[in-house]
Amino acid sequence: MKGLAIRNAFNLARSRMQLASPPACTPRRAEDKGDGIVVASYNIHKCVGVDGVFDPARIARVIEEMTPDVIALQEVDTRFGTRKGLLDLEALERRSGLLPIPLLNPSAAHGWHGNIILYRQGTIRDVHEIRLPGLESRGAIVTEIEFLENFNLRIIGAHLGLLRHSRCQQTEKIVRLMQEKHDMPTLLLGDLNEWRRGRRSALAGLHPAFGRLPAPVASFPSRFPFLALDRIVANQDGLIDPVEVHDTPLARLASDHLPLKTIIPAKRMALARVS
Repeated sequence: MKGLAIRNAFNLARSRMQLASPPACTPRRAEDKGDGIVVASYNIHKCVGVDGVFDPARIARVIEEMTPDVIALQEVDTRFGTRKGLLDLEALERRSGLLPIPLLNPSAAHGWHGNIILYRQGTIRDVHEIRLPGLESRGAIVTEIEFLENFNLRIIGAHLGLLRHSRCQQTEKIVRLMQEKHDMPTLLLGDLNEWRRGRRSALAGLHPAFGRLPAPVASFPSRFPFLALDRIVANQDGLIDPVEVHDTPLARLASDHLPLKTIIPAKRMALARVS
């Protein structure tokens, strides 16, 4: 089903001659980010690369290239039968300092419906595992993290469904969730599975909580990205720098999606603390 949808989207994009190309980038070193917070999102395709090889260590190296302070991952568990985690989280912690957000219902799986959020430093103030509506089994993780200097950030890590009707229901659920919670800087991270723009996009339903969405960047398929399936969306103008794909030779091989990344600048963190 996803393959058919991708082919249809490709034909539409080609007919309009609006194929999106990801901005070129090089791996960001830790010293390049200053005092800001590096945020990333990555669909790791169950650690299977475009070469068909299952290689969790390769995924870990791509994550290390980005030096994220917080990252949402999708497809981190087996999907059928008893869900089991596919990454070596202990090795990832040793190499990158990233820890998983603790879930309310621990299991053999790393995450919740294949979603996991990893963070480097901070204090976890709240965690919720949300079931999303739709024909497929989908979910989201919602957490609030207090970083250094009392900067509080809400992260929603999600992987939306393949069917547009389901995605519309899921975005409505996320908006209701935001309306029920107190206002604070919030980022929605994940594979939102939507390539359409404008009113036909299921993501138009996010407007009440996230306002007008920024122009997307293509992240799929990793070898020739022309679909913007993955997103990092903020609920406040200026909260994050422009989103870019992490496009390196290793990232193009390790998964069928390229990761996204951005930075919350230190000056923006200071403004959030004042307000």
